[in-house]
Amino acid sequence: MNIGLWWWSNLPHGPEDWHGPINGFAVSLFQRHQSPLHDDFPSDAQVDSDLRLLHRYSDHIRTYSMLQNPQVVRLAHKEGLKVLAGAWIDTRLENNEKEIEALIAMARRYPDTITRVIVGNEVLFRNDIPPEKLMAYVDRVRAAIRQPVSVAEPDFIWEKYPELAEHVDFITVHLFPYWNGIDRKDAIGAALGSYQHLRQLYPYKPIVVGEIGWPSNGDRHEYASPSISNEAIFLREWFNVAKRDHIDYYVMEAFDQPWKEQLSGRTEAYWGMFNADRQLKFPFTGPVTEDTAWPWKALAASLLALLPMVWFARRFDRFRLMGRLFFCMLIQLACGLVVWSATLPFNFYLDWVDWTMLVLLFPAQIAILAILLINGFEFTEVLWRRRWVREAGMLRPDPPEKQPFVSIHLACYNEPPEMVQVTLDSLAELDYANFEVLVIDNNTKDPAIWKPVQDYCEKLGRRFRFFHLEPWPGFKAGALNFGLKETAPEADVVAVIDADYVVRPDWLATLTGHFHDPKVAVVQCPQAHRDFEHNRFRRMTAWEFDGFFRIGMHHRNERNAIIQHGTMTMVRRSALEGTGGWSEWTICEDAELGLRLMHAGYELVYVDELMGKGLTPADFKAYKSQRYRWAFGAMQILKGRWDWMTKKGPLSAGQRFHFLTGWFSWFADALHLVFTLMAIFWTAGMVAFPDLFSLPMQLFLIPVIGFFFAKAIFGIVLYRARVPCGWYDTLMASLASMGLSHAIARGILHGLTREKTSFVVTAKSRRIGGSGFAAFAPVREELLMAVALVLCIVGMATSFGTHYIEGMLWMFILGAQSIPYVSALVGAWIAHRSGDKAG
Repeated sequence: MNIGLWWWSNLPHGPEDWHGPINGFAVSLFQRHQSPLHDDFPSDAQVDSDLRLLHRYSDHIRTYSMLQNPQVVRLAHKEGLKVLAGAWIDTRLENNEKEIEALIAMARRYPDTITRVIVGNEVLFRNDIPPEKLMAYVDRVRAAIRQPVSVAEPDFIWEKYPELAEHVDFITVHLFPYWNGIDRKDAIGAALGSYQHLRQLYPYKPIVVGEIGWPSNGDRHEYASPSISNEAIFLREWFNVAKRDHIDYYVMEAFDQPWKEQLSGRTEAYWGMFNADRQLKFPFTGPVTEDTAWPWKALAASLLALLPMVWFARRFDRFRLMGRLFFCMLIQLACGLVVWSATLPFNFYLDWVDWTMLVLLFPAQIAILAILLINGFEFTEVLWRRRWVREAGMLRPDPPEKQPFVSIHLACYNEPPEMVQVTLDSLAELDYANFEVLVIDNNTKDPAIWKPVQDYCEKLGRRFRFFHLEPWPGFKAGALNFGLKETAPEADVVAVIDADYVVRPDWLATLTGHFHDPKVAVVQCPQAHRDFEHNRFRRMTAWEFDGFFRIGMHHRNERNAIIQHGTMTMVRRSALEGTGGWSEWTICEDAELGLRLMHAGYELVYVDELMGKGLTPADFKAYKSQRYRWAFGAMQILKGRWDWMTKKGPLSAGQRFHFLTGWFSWFADALHLVFTLMAIFWTAGMVAFPDLFSLPMQLFLIPVIGFFFAKAIFGIVLYRARVPCGWYDTLMASLASMGLSHAIARGILHGLTREKTSFVVTAKSRRIGGSGFAAFAPVREELLMAVALVLCIVGMATSFGTHYIEGMLWMFILGAQSIPYVSALVGAWIAHRSGDKAG
């Protein structure tokens, strides 16, 4: 497949063969790293070498200036070449005088070498001087020399100023169907049409095509696409047509001139029939191949992918054949993109700024491919497994005398008492003999909130004990550690639930049996939600949460690497206390405990059964703050346990893999924020200073767009396969997930750069809303980013339109980058407008 793709993208094209000399070359003889902008000019030896090379293909050259490379005419005379000599005319009147004087002097000195002269190149097209001034220059030169004199302009200028033809001996026209945005297959016909039109306008004037050609690289211009094959086909067709119709022409141009990119954009560097290293770009006979080195690149990509593909196919032979083929295809595609990305820059004349950008962005492209492969592995395992290797379910309840004693800890802070009472009622109805409930209220200042809960616990009986802590450090972990000290001595298991959960009566009875295996330290059920069906915001967030527990937790469970989350979880007391209790240095004490227990060699059991249901976050602010806390805490854990995850030790390779890569998608959100800010800055530069900021190359754009589509497809397909909801809920869950991107990005970046942050409890009861403007208060930053991106798209459309494929790709990327921010705005508005049926 890999070799086939390289072959298909480099299919040989078969333009008509060309035999015979070329009529003439327009020449700029600067070497690859030389530039008149830096007063760096070619030596006599370099010019002489270039002229000898060109003489093998033609007897005629055309020059543009008498002052830049004055030795050209002398060396052309020595080589026996005929010269169409040009004087450069622009707004510098003093310099114009010097050019004309040098042209006259040289034409008189070499009358047999300089056969024709041109006064000014596209002067009227650039509007440098008035037509009258240019015609005066022409008349002056005609009076001073014997050679025919002309002016070089595009065809429409000759039509606009017919009086110009009266002052010249012949007409020199530039024909560029590429700059007219014409498809290459129609370009020869367009060029001939312009030529014939001029002949009809001026039937008694000889016409010389002073410039004609096609670029081999650069930016697409409307329907005109630059490539080596298009240049080869266009020029070979033109050579044959010009020979047939006896057209006098000069190819634009002999050699690529990288310095011109600074003047007029990337494409200007690639008009040569020879590259800047003086190598012919294409053959004159036989088929033309776009990239003659493609077999070596295809081979390199195949070899790079071979060992990883063989390892994967053998290591995961428990996957269905289609799954192994699919992931091997992803590996091969990623390796092909690496080879393509690493070799493509050498097709361009890049300066140190370009190379610096490449060096900075290439690791980002590798990171994008890594994230794609990690997502693809999850996609493959979930869809094409034959069975789950590690799968646990509910067990037959033990008789009371064999039941482990369970101490249920419920930490709460400033929670509505009526919500906590519903949770306590469900615990009171547990069908289990040996348990207690510890309600630990920490730092709730208002007695009107915590006193009713205390009274309710007393009402429920001796199993329910209430503790009010004020002041108390350590956030939730601090409260849970206090609960450990107060736990009944006979307790074997500590269970933790959130203050808004309603549990099933058989929660403990059907799951505590897993602790008969001494290796098991945790039994975890999914987070699940209730009372969301008739509230649009709570519904979309409920299904967004569900995706991780239906997909990601199963994927991680295969290698005993689940994320322990702080509700509907049971922990072996001896393992919890023996490894240090709840960590108060991180705001994600639950996930850190799970990792710590794995490091201690314990097993964590995941039972995908909804044994309890809580409330979703009340509004978008709460929803964002919860995900920010998770992202920040994840980075605390990553930094604090880095050695565990990167060095060989008690953790298995699979556990290290999941705890390192499980947060890669969140890292992608952080990279998205960084790249979006860079894109806004770069777009502003392209719109305001187009001479300094150029359109990004496809090299940077295509992998990003491919990643965007692949990740979207992976996510939606997995959702449809694993989450029991319809298309509406799938799309709304996707909207909710994308709306969290900015909050996650901030959490990741803050977590990497800060040691601590405050623990913000997720509000579960609805806050009183305000005006419509108040809906967007939690997403002010997202609103600013969305507005900035929309302005960037408008600016790009106004400045570049649809003339460049890179411009359209860039606008697409800007639009894709705006999706998370627009999603946040939509989510905030839905949250504001939703009537809270859940209370």
